[in-house]
Formats: sequence, structure tokens, C-alpha cells
Amino acid sequence: MSVKTVGKPGYGEFRRGWPIVLAAFLGVGLGLSPLPFYTIGLLAPELAREFGWGIGQVFFGITVMTLATLVAAPVAGFLAGRFGTRPVALVSLLLFSLSFMAFALGDGSLTMYYLTWVGIAVLGAGTLPITWTRGVNAWFEERKGLALGLTLTGTGLFGVVAKPYTAWLIASFGWRGAYVGLGLLPLVIALPVAYLLFRNVEGDPQRGSARTDAAGLTLAQTLRDWRFWLIAASLIPISFALGGPIPNMENILKTNGFERSQILGMTAFIGLSALTGRLVGGWLIDRFWAPGVALVILCLPGISCWLIAQGHMSYSMALLSIVLIGFAVGVEYDLLAFLVARYFGMRSYSQVYSLLYCCFAIGTGFGPAVFGWSFDKTGSYSAVLTAAGVALVLGALALLGLGRYRTFDNK
Repeated sequence: MSVKTVGKPGYGEFRRGWPIVLAAFLGVGLGLSPLPFYTIGLLAPELAREFGWGIGQVFFGITVMTLATLVAAPVAGFLAGRFGTRPVALVSLLLFSLSFMAFALGDGSLTMYYLTWVGIAVLGAGTLPITWTRGVNAWFEERKGLALGLTLTGTGLFGVVAKPYTAWLIASFGWRGAYVGLGLLPLVIALPVAYLLFRNVEGDPQRGSARTDAAGLTLAQTLRDWRFWLIAASLIPISFALGGPIPNMENILKTNGFERSQILGMTAFIGLSALTGRLVGGWLIDRFWAPGVALVILCLPGISCWLIAQGHMSYSMALLSIVLIGFAVGVEYDLLAFLVARYFGMRSYSQVYSLLYCCFAIGTGFGPAVFGWSFDKTGSYSAVLTAAGVALVLGALALLGLGRYRTFDNK
């Protein structure tokens, strides 16, 4: 039989599951996934000026965090599967908040700076979507895609407000105060709401016992399933192609001849389109076959990458390209969580998601650096943008091989 849901079919599920979605929305939005990425662009010049570091040295912290996350994410997934999502999420929110504020204690040592990045990755891994989407998936069945979409809009919403809030903190309290002000967000907002509202579904482990009665494959069975490896192989080029252009977008547009005021206006649409993508993407994958939805949504930004690579774009065409890329970024998180639940079930959801998230992290973690390296070597983004467009199309086409959704009966 199919995965059992605790909520009523259709939108009735939200009458029981809305507290879970709200808590997960805030947990994702104020967790490890968006908080460092959306704020480092404003904090990097402050750190470089204070300590005489290069901008590249500051941004390398993101790469360090990504590498640490590759180890920490599977551990967080294992802990969530072993002890339940609620305790892992609550403890990690607290530790992530404190470790992020530790940046304010920086004394100019690059070693300590990079170790702090390792710390937030290890201690904050439980705030990644791995944890929150496990809880949401367990509460929803008929409207699983929409629930996931609403949950993951947390990153898009924070992306919209992050830069003005960070700029205000820096102007009012300096960069050290900004780190404290940002680190307080998960502590004073996400943690209390999660404590009050986020609950394990009946049957989810609370203390030490694994959830063996949930429908789906074991981790060992999943690792022997070719579908797992197909998704993993598809995620790396897709996440590389979507994660590489966004941090480089200002410079990409500059090399295409746009003025600073135009660039600032266009890049503001990245967060807004990602937010829209998460909502619309969740709605679409509830109603249509998810790999087919992915093919359409990922091929469009693939064409966008190719158009940008040609240079000499009009303002409207550049804006459309940015919106399509941002929209696809929004759908990407929804898609991963949905595919894991539909093709492998909920029995080992956290562990499976965490392993596939590592593939996602490889692409997004190294994509920006590869884009920058390509520009440094050639003086243009044309080659790497063309490669990104091809990677998106090939990755999306590969997902079509997954076939029909699966049902599970563990009795």
C-alpha cells in the first residue's frame, strides 16, 4: 500500500498539518542553507577592510562550509532517522545560532575564521531542509508537493529581506553587531516556534528506536536501487548550472554592458522568482509527473544560460533569463524532497535525502568558484554559461528515466 498519511486527503491535510509547515518554513528560512549565502556578500567587504584579507579569502569560507556539510549532512540525516526530527531540529537551531554569532569574535586569524565555518556546518546541519522536509513529508500525502513548496519558500523569503536587513545592521552596529543580529534570528524566531509547533508524526522515533514501520525502502535497499544513482548523477550538473551563475550574476551582467542601477534592479528578482518557483513548483508536482515538470522548468533556464552567453542582450531578455534561473532554483529543493519520498518512501527518508543533498552541495558549493575561475582565465562567462545550459538539459532529460512513482508495502 502507499505511504500512510496522518492528515485528511487534499487540502484537509492543512487543517492538521499547518503548524508543521509554519515551523518548518521558519526553520528552513533561518537555517544553515540561506543565512550565510545571502549575507556574506555584504559582510565580505567589511571583513576584508578590517583584517586586510582578500575578497576571495573571505568567500572561500563558503567552500569550507560546503565541504564540512558533505560530512555533516548525512550525520544529521542519520540522527533524525534515529531520534526523530524534532529533537535534532531544536538542538541544531540553538547551536547554529550560537556558532553563527561566534563570527563576531573574529580577531584576524584566517584559520579561526575557517574553523568557524566548519563549526556552523557541523552544528547547523540539523537545520538543513533534510530535517524539516522529513517532518513535512510524514504529515502530508495528497498535498505533499504544495506543503514542501510552502516550507521551502522560507529560503526565498529570507533572500528577499536578507540584504536590506544586513545592510541596516552593519550601518547601525558594525559588522560584529551584524553577525550577532543575524545569529539571533534562529534563536528568537525559529526555535520558539519549532518548539511549540513542530511535532513528529505518530510512529516517528522519539527516543532511540528507528522508524522501521514506515513505508519505503531501507537505506541498503535504496543504495542498491539504480534510481538513487540516477538522481545523484543528475543533481550534480543541475545544481552546478543553477548555483554557479547566481553569485556571479552581477559581474555577468556587467560584462554584458549593463549599468550598476540596472544590475541592482534585475538581481532583486532572483529571490522573488525563487520564492515563486517554490510555490508554483510544489503545486505543479502535486498534479503532474515530477520528472516531466523538471524537464520543462530546467530546460528554460538552460536556454537562458545560452542566451546570456551570446552577449549583447536587451534589458527585458536579461531580466527574463534571470527570472527563469531563479524560478528553477526555487523548484530544485521541492523536486529533491518530492523525488525521495515518491521513489524511496519514508522509511529511510532522512538518510537518503542527506546523501542526495551532498550531490546537490557539490554542485552549488563549487559552481560559483568554477564560474569565477572561467572568467579569470578567459575574461568571459560565455564558455561556462554554455556548459551550464547543456548540463541543465542533460540533467533534466536523465530524470525522465525514473519512470512511474512507486508504492510500498512493508508488511
